[in-house]
Amino acid sequence: MIFNSFQFLWLFPLIFGGYYAISYLLKKKEQGKESNVLLLLISYALYMQYVPWCAFVLLWVTLVTYFMALCITVSNKSKKLICWLGTISGIAPLIIFKYYNFVIDNANGMLGHGNLPGLNWAIPIGISFFSFQAIGYLVDVYRQRIPAERNFLDYALFVSFFPQIMSGPISRASDLLPQIKGKRTFDETQAVQGLKWLLWGMFLKTVMADRLGLYVDSVYDNFQYQSGFSCLVASFMYTMQIYGDFAGYSLMAIGVGKLMGFDLVNNFNRPYFAASITEFWKRWHISLTRWLTTYIYIELGGNRCSKLRQYWNIMVTFLVSGVWHGANWTFILWGLMHGLLQCAEKILGIDPKGKYANLPLYRKLKPVRILVTFLLVNIAWILFRLPSLDVTKIVFGKILTWEGSGLFLPSNSTLGFMLISLTIVISKEICEEYFPGIRLFCNRSATVRWFSYLMVIALIMLCGVFDSSQFIYVKF
Repeated sequence: MIFNSFQFLWLFPLIFGGYYAISYLLKKKEQGKESNVLLLLISYALYMQYVPWCAFVLLWVTLVTYFMALCITVSNKSKKLICWLGTISGIAPLIIFKYYNFVIDNANGMLGHGNLPGLNWAIPIGISFFSFQAIGYLVDVYRQRIPAERNFLDYALFVSFFPQIMSGPISRASDLLPQIKGKRTFDETQAVQGLKWLLWGMFLKTVMADRLGLYVDSVYDNFQYQSGFSCLVASFMYTMQIYGDFAGYSLMAIGVGKLMGFDLVNNFNRPYFAASITEFWKRWHISLTRWLTTYIYIELGGNRCSKLRQYWNIMVTFLVSGVWHGANWTFILWGLMHGLLQCAEKILGIDPKGKYANLPLYRKLKPVRILVTFLLVNIAWILFRLPSLDVTKIVFGKILTWEGSGLFLPSNSTLGFMLISLTIVISKEICEEYFPGIRLFCNRSATVRWFSYLMVIALIMLCGVFDSSQFIYVKF
């Protein structure tokens, strides 16, 4: 279910009402197994509204990881083999649906003919997210971090929980499963917090991200006619667009989760205030960073090895990150670029734990380091946004040579909405980063809080773009 849609506005209140009505009708004070069954049915029903048969892929990943985890528990000598079999079986649909055509296209290109057939199948929505979440659970059972879940319905809900299945956050079983199995009651404070997150996420998505997207698409979809200056401006706009798009979805998912009595992991922490690439990845897509660190980087040896091996581990981890995002050489190069930058920081000793981190000059130069990090991240986002290496080469060429003249400008209304949304978001981010006491949504004054709520609601209604596009990360 797309949160920035009219379907969500009328359907979610029905889900919310039905969810809490169960405990009332059964005369229970807490949400129990009946509510979990309802949530599971709702999650699958919402998932099936896109491409119904893709629900079988979701069910396959769920069944494989569930039974393999149980097998690991009862096995004495073959735990590692079972874990590998479960991982391969669980990740196989992701590889087939998402990467098969990429491999075939490149093979046909190298062979000089197009005889190898591809697949004309839809990629199941959210497959990268729920596959990683399920594989993480399986590895956790193998590493004895958690016991295997024996209640299949609870585990199936863990994998398919509708607020997060399409674009995360990627939850750990140790975080979400206890909440699913526990008793939940309606908590007014938690619900109010959820509404705040839902409201701000809606603003980030519909008012900022989608408005900026109109400009970015106009420039990059007609890049051959645009000046280098326009391409550069579009790159900065995309940097803010993808943040608003993905952070907005994450906030809405977390907000919906809170309304249902669940606490999902926070996925963003003002990433564009990071003073290094290493810090950026501790602030951006936090749940993916945590997954990659736990199940790729540490499994490879982490930093408990030689420096050279540590750099190798970093590069492999970011290669996986790039491939996870998409089957395209642009995503692979994007991931490798971030890996190289992080290795360079460690080699130069300028990462947060490096030998220069405690020097007074290093701390005084923090504004410069934030700016440099932002520019490097922005350059990488150009790779991330463009459809092919050929187009990327042309766009970078335009920017570096300052080809053409003038700046593409959208309509006055679109430009005005863009500037308003950027001003509000950047101001709020600055306040939260440097003046944490100034929080409009959590202000002690009820007048300030309600003025903030009403202003954001009005801007969403007046400036928001609804049903215009899916979230960028849904395709991943």
